[in-house]
Amino acid sequence: MRVKCVICDVIDNIDSNSPEAKKLRNRRIHTYLCKECNDRITEKTQARIATGNFHLYRKQNDEDSYI
Repeated sequence: MRVKCVICDVIDNIDSNSPEAKKLRNRRIHTYLCKECNDRITEKTQARIATGNFHLYRKQNDEDSYI
């Protein structure tokens, strides 16, 4: 299966039977990142986390007291 990186527009070939290919075919919201872009984003995110100024905002789950 031919896939295109959404950041650098490099076209790669991945196995059509791989779980990643199935995920890309069946769920259009998922995007493909090449190995280099994925590694670069991982390094920069880890560096931001290490500074202490990185906040991950997640939805707060309010528990219903009546259930």
